[in-house]
Amino acid sequence: MFGLLLQRSRFCFFCVTRDFIEQRKPEGVLGVIAALVIGTLGYHVVFGAFLPEPGVGRLPPDAHVGPLSWVLALAATLFGIGMALSGSCISAHLYRLGEGALASLAALLGALIGFAFGFLSWNSLYLLSIQEAPVVWLPDWQGYGVSLLLQLGLLGAIAYWLLRYMQAAEAKPVPRSLVQLLFGQRWPTWVGGVLIGALATLAYLRVGPLGVTAELGSLSRTAADSFGLLPARMEGLDSFAGCATRVKETLLSNNGLFVLGLVAASWASALVAGDFKPYRPEAKELLRNLLGGVLLGLGSMLALGCTVGTLLSGVMAGALSGWLFGLFCLLGIFLGLWLRKSWP
Repeated sequence: MFGLLLQRSRFCFFCVTRDFIEQRKPEGVLGVIAALVIGTLGYHVVFGAFLPEPGVGRLPPDAHVGPLSWVLALAATLFGIGMALSGSCISAHLYRLGEGALASLAALLGALIGFAFGFLSWNSLYLLSIQEAPVVWLPDWQGYGVSLLLQLGLLGAIAYWLLRYMQAAEAKPVPRSLVQLLFGQRWPTWVGGVLIGALATLAYLRVGPLGVTAELGSLSRTAADSFGLLPARMEGLDSFAGCATRVKETLLSNNGLFVLGLVAASWASALVAGDFKPYRPEAKELLRNLLGGVLLGLGSMLALGCTVGTLLSGVMAGALSGWLFGLFCLLGIFLGLWLRKSWP
């Protein structure tokens, strides 16, 4: 379902942000806001099943609530630069792979390398900053009601500001069948956002929060460990929730199956919609995607997730770390777009 929704609504954090920065088109960013609003409502309802009283010093199980530190800000900035250089976030590279974007393979390979760099630097950064960094979960502060009002108020204010840039929508032909409705023109991003917010709530209730980097990180960690590159102990890493990585003992984890399902659904959707268009990338595009992918992986590892896990699932959960990641990710996108203009 996630792969289908990503592909049909072009739900890519970088793409919609770039559209607004360069063309002043807010529709895509409003789609992300819609996902966050629906997910925030859903998460806060679900939380009551796990923690009826939030102010007891405990966190909801598996929720993407991370530490606030300069390491998170740096990781988000690197991730934003990586998105701009490679042209997508990690989840979008996965769904674009289903559309035949072979250059995304270079970005995903780079992400594996970037994860390894992150593991190598983790112990030093953890002992320097992350270990003592505060973990702020908004419901623990003043309860679910205040957390919900704060988040919806801020999201509403951002949406109101974005609506100033809305332009009259072009008339589109009316779909003549269900297949044409589903696989004709791309869906408005807000439709995908609403459905992704609902899916994120259902996924958290039944399985776990949405995230796409745990399997990639585990593959990288297992490979680095097998070559003897990692220290015997990764300080505090396995105590964090979110997109947790482990040295692999099975062929595929739940997250690995989730990622495979994402790519397969995107491919099937693109095939039916006529969006499956493989092309051979040039060497300079492969190099740029590889470098961008390294930054994506490094940023994801140090931030304990990407735009799906740390940002989307984190903000829905009321984690201040999600908001901080989003803010510095935006800074990274600005820097990355500037760097991309000077790319040879």
